[in-house]
Parts: sequence; structure tokens; C-alpha cells
Amino acid sequence: MESPTSPASRLDFYDFIGRMRRPAAADLFHSIRSFLASLSQGGEPNAEVDGGRVQTFFAEMETAIRDHPLWANATNQEIDNALEGLEKYIMTKLFDRAFASSAEDVKSDMEISEKIGLLQHFVRPHHLDIPKLLHNEAAWLLAVKELQKINSFKSPREKLSCIMSCCQVINNLLLNVSMSNDRTLSGADDFLPILIYITIKANPPQLHSNLKFIQLFRRETRLISEVEYYLTNLISAKMFIMNVNGHSLSMEESVFQTHMESAKLGNHISVASTSSSQGLGASTTGLNEESGDTEGLKFPFMDSETESLTPAEVKQLHKLYRQVVTRYTLLSKALRKLSVDEDQLLNSVDD
Repeated sequence: MESPTSPASRLDFYDFIGRMRRPAAADLFHSIRSFLASLSQGGEPNAEVDGGRVQTFFAEMETAIRDHPLWANATNQEIDNALEGLEKYIMTKLFDRAFASSAEDVKSDMEISEKIGLLQHFVRPHHLDIPKLLHNEAAWLLAVKELQKINSFKSPREKLSCIMSCCQVINNLLLNVSMSNDRTLSGADDFLPILIYITIKANPPQLHSNLKFIQLFRRETRLISEVEYYLTNLISAKMFIMNVNGHSLSMEESVFQTHMESAKLGNHISVASTSSSQGLGASTTGLNEESGDTEGLKFPFMDSETESLTPAEVKQLHKLYRQVVTRYTLLSKALRKLSVDEDQLLNSVDD
């Protein structure tokens, strides 16, 4: 599978856009605009429902494109290229509605990211029974970097390409070891543990939402064969991580829990230390904090007048509000677990 930034990938998209601009494509362009309008105005986002509608539309458009004069005598590959361009166009337009569109998705993303952040403190290759023969830091680092790119793209195909690139690095490692050591590959028994370890090292952003987005909005006819195998393996890696315990890491449960508590304490100390160091510069950063310009926090509507907001901006604001409420709820829960009084903490900040 080619890179999401490869010339072939870009060509599919720009060729599709170029054809859509021709007068002869007016009927197809009208169908696309009507579909986007109907979905965007279809009430609150529901990824599963929207995914079903998008897949139906892709199937209808495949028939329309095959029968259209602009693709007369086109090969199956040329038709597929057009459908790749269509998918990217549709999903780029619908991205804000379709990706991480519910509070539950945001919560799941935060939970798995926090869980991986703890596991990074102590999980090592031997905990996943990865043989020393397969240890290769250079290859693992390359796989990590490929997986971490997943949030850089908005189309399901491009996100999936990041997963494929990561998995192919692992596959090449296994193949090279097999050839140089006369070792028989054992499929998932070798592959999945390495992928789990790579996922922990990478802690890819919004892992849950990215996997869900690909599953729901990548054309169903393309989620087959090798692609389906690698995607399924990453989903399995995610589930392993979410349900991980001492037994699954070949250690006593009490030892596992001790490691997890130590990791939580380490993270808490790190956050407290960072907060203290930031506090030293409070006199120079206070104005920035009040205006919402602190690093990692963006409040794009702080200075906006209500009357000036467009319908699209209101939807974006509502999405941000749900994310803030979810984050606040989780942070409050975390403070209670740490026996920190929330009101007292807020008062100390005001002081």
C-alpha cells in the first residue's frame, strides 16, 4: 500500500477533482453536494448511522461513475482511482462531523492514551514474550513513527496507510530475521506482540477514534485481504492494552498493580513539577493564560460575539463544549482519587 503522501495517492484525488470541474460532470457534482448537505443537516452526529449512509452513497456513486461518459472505456483501476478521490473528498468535508464526534469517543481516546502512558513506564519486550532475536530498535522506531502519523490525515485511506506502513515495517523485520536465521515465521504469534509493543511505544493520538473512523468510513470493498488483517491486528492490540493485567504481561498481578501505581505517582509528580515551573513565570504568562493562548489549550471563540458566529462555528463550539465537559469530569475524578480538594485547588490558583 502506497504512502498517503505518494504521487499516486495525490494523483487519484486531483484527477477526480479535475473531472468534477468539467461541465459534463455537473450531475455527479450535484449528487455529491446534495449528499453532503443532507448529512450535514441531519441532526446530531451518529458515526454508525452516518457510516452506513456514506457506504451506501459510495456504492451508488460507483455505479454512477461506471456508467458515466467521463469514464467511458475506463479500466477497473481508473474507476477505483476515481472512487479513492471521491472518498477523500467526501470524508475531508465530513471530517469534523465524523471523527471523534461523541463524548464517548473522546473519553475512550483519553482512557487508552492514559493507560498507554502508564504502561510506557515499565513494559518491556520480554513482558510480551518477544524473543531477543526479534529485537531491533531501529526497525521499531521506524514503525513507531509511521503509526504516530495517523492523526496527520483526514481521509480513511490515508490513516489506514499509516497503519499499513507500520505493519509492513514489522513484517519486513520478521521476514529478514527468518531469512538470516533460518527461522520459520509463526504468523500472529510473532507479529501481534511486536505490534502491541510498538503501539505502547507510539501511544498514537486518538487511537480509538482513528480505528473507528477507518472501520466506518473506509470503502468496504477496500477493507479486505492484507489491509483487513493489519487493521484487525491493531484493533486486537488496542483491546489487549485496554484489558491488560499481570497475567497477560507474564508477571504476578500484585507486581503489575505496583508498577501501575508507581507509574501514576510518577506522572502525578511530573505534572506537579511542570505546573510549579510554569508558575515561576506566571507574571509574564498570566495575560496569555486568560486569553486562552497557553500551549495545548485553544479557545478560538473567547473573543467572539454570539451574533457573529456562523452555524458551522456554533457546531464546532458545541463539539468543543462536549470535549471540555468530558475532560473536566475525568479530571475531577482523578483529583478525587488523589484526595485533592478541587475547590481548594481552584482557590489557590486564583490567589
